Order: sequence, then C-alpha cells, then structure tokens
Amino acid sequence: MSVSDLAQLCGVEEHRLLAWESADPRRRAYPSVDELVDLCFRTETALEEWLDLVEGQDAGQLELPGLGVGDGNELTQALVELEAVIARVQPEADEVDLLAAFRKAPSETRRAVMRTLGL
Repeated sequence: MSVSDLAQLCGVEEHRLLAWESADPRRRAYPSVDELVDLCFRTETALEEWLDLVEGQDAGQLELPGLGVGDGNELTQALVELEAVIARVQPEADEVDLLAAFRKAPSETRRAVMRTLGL
C-alpha cells in the first residue's frame, strides 16, 4: 500500500501521514486516537500492529509539564502544575479584546498599529 493510498484511506493529507512515520522527533506527529481506531477498523488490523511498542523506550511523547514518565508525582500535583503553565500562556481578557479589534480593523489600520509597535 502506498503512502498516498494509506493517506486516502485515513482521510488525511500525505504530509500528515509522513509525519507519523518521521524518524526526526522534531518533525514527528502522532495520529489521534480516533484516527488510529478508524485505521484499525478500515484495515481489519489490531491496534498493536500499528504501534511501535518497544519496552523501555521513552521518545518523549505525551510529556506534559508536571507529568514526567516515572517521576512519582501525584496526579493532583501534576494537574496543578499543568494549570499553572496553561494560565501563563493564555491571553488575558484585554489581550483577547485587542486581538479581536485588530482582526476587525482595515488592513491600513493594522499596518499603522504594526508600525507604531515597531514591527
């Protein structure tokens, strides 16, 4: 089965499917659970056949702040740390309002704002 055939079967673009197989961790992407289950049904293949399950291998996937593999942290503490990280990157209400106004503004106004900010 070609990459093109498999991408069409999965309902994704070829570049996305190639990212699932990438050897470069910086370019690697993973299919969603829905995509994996769908692929299993369409190909009548067990999930284990599609996954590389190497014991002791930690490729760094699914690492979230506070949820290190085998670090012994309690889930509650990990969730508190994750919420703190999310809170730091979420825009505040006035930033959201500013972005909404910027998006609604005519392009000339946008350029003027960018020049004012030195961007």
